[in-house]
Amino acid sequence: MSSSAIVIPIDPQSTSQVVDGIEASSLWALTPQGEKPAKAGTTRIFYNTPPSKLTSLSSLGDKFSSKTGDAKREIVRKSVGSAVKELKSFDGISEVAIDASADPHAAAVAAHLALYKFSLKTSPPSRFNPNLKEPIPEKITLKAISPSNEWDRGVVYAQAQNLARTLMELPANMMTPTAFTERVKKEFEGVPNVEIIVHDEVWAAEKNMNVFLSVTHGTSEPAKFLEIHYKGAANKDEQPLAFVGKGITFDSGGISLKPGAGMKLMRGDMGGAATVVSSAWAIAKLGLPINLVVSTPLTENMPGPSATKPGDIIYAMNGKSVEVDNTDAEGRLVLSDAIYYTATEYKPHTLIDVATLTGAMVIALGEVYSGVFATSDELWNQLHAAGETEYDRFWRMPLDDDFGPQIHSSNADLQNTGGRPAGSITAALFLKPFAEGIEPKEGEGPAMKWAHIDIAGSMEATRPTPYQEKGMTGRPVR
Repeated sequence: MSSSAIVIPIDPQSTSQVVDGIEASSLWALTPQGEKPAKAGTTRIFYNTPPSKLTSLSSLGDKFSSKTGDAKREIVRKSVGSAVKELKSFDGISEVAIDASADPHAAAVAAHLALYKFSLKTSPPSRFNPNLKEPIPEKITLKAISPSNEWDRGVVYAQAQNLARTLMELPANMMTPTAFTERVKKEFEGVPNVEIIVHDEVWAAEKNMNVFLSVTHGTSEPAKFLEIHYKGAANKDEQPLAFVGKGITFDSGGISLKPGAGMKLMRGDMGGAATVVSSAWAIAKLGLPINLVVSTPLTENMPGPSATKPGDIIYAMNGKSVEVDNTDAEGRLVLSDAIYYTATEYKPHTLIDVATLTGAMVIALGEVYSGVFATSDELWNQLHAAGETEYDRFWRMPLDDDFGPQIHSSNADLQNTGGRPAGSITAALFLKPFAEGIEPKEGEGPAMKWAHIDIAGSMEATRPTPYQEKGMTGRPVR
């Protein structure tokens, strides 16, 4: 078996496609086509062509030449991803060179996402064992036939998403709040312009983060509040962008205990924290000229003897009283204090929070889209455009105050659930007062733009795509 392979995305309509000396069009013409042209991602393997190498031709589809922009990029991802997924099952291949000329960024993203596979099995040895000082490298090295800055940039995008996938996949005994912060510190070692701060529960109490701390009462695992500060702008005092991520490292539901079936999936309830941290890693690695603040409240939600009980009323950091109607609606509790702290402490121009927040979002959008609730049309348009470019799509949801009465409490300012109807909307409305009403002082600029992204559905892929296996997705990092 050859130790190296070449991937060539092939346009079936071309009659003269030559890559690295390989007559790709001539090879493709030798394959059985059937009555219809091969759809994007259809692969053909050629052995010893050229000598001592494998060549994988992967179709770009019969209409590729007529596609433009975002649609064309996604075809490239499907083609390259399909070929890499097939090649990684071959024994003995150690290097794959990829013709990335159709779109270097998209090809790099697809190749590195497709190569990823999480496993903690002992044979072959796991790459992801947290006890290893350095992870075992992938058995296959990927490279572009013609390297470019756009290829390198795409590699970082994919590596960041894969980091989020790993953080979400690791079981809760290996990814406690403490372990999460230690892993993040290790990932950022050597990355310039970054400061990482880890706070404990005493600090959170001093800040009056009482609703965040209410979730911590049922677990013996110490809660953490992680901050990442990246100063990439020329003016280090320039107003930052802010990310806030929900970091429930395991969610049993607390006293309002979840059903046992499928509860192990709740190891991924820190998906918001995983994605904002991984996005920050990519931003810092790419040296983007912005300032960024990231906050992630980290805790388990467990039904211990001191756990918060349904009906308890707690005063949040902003002074509002909150009735805990259901302890399984804990994500909005930890986020509310984190959002308010980040907004008031750092005065960002834009704050985006990300959370695996509601089962209602799974019902609404499945795993195809992430739901967005935004106070700013401009911010929504930016998120939508970014999602389309990376085919990691968003759908805008209503953020209408007419839903508000569902979360009004007779004994407190807010209650943390509003019943099943419009559950993702009422969850977003619960967060809104903590992101709004923070009036800028004179000279501080316009009011903060805010978006809440609910990734409860998009956190997991239950069916594979051409460039991603089933499992935790790491969306929407890219």
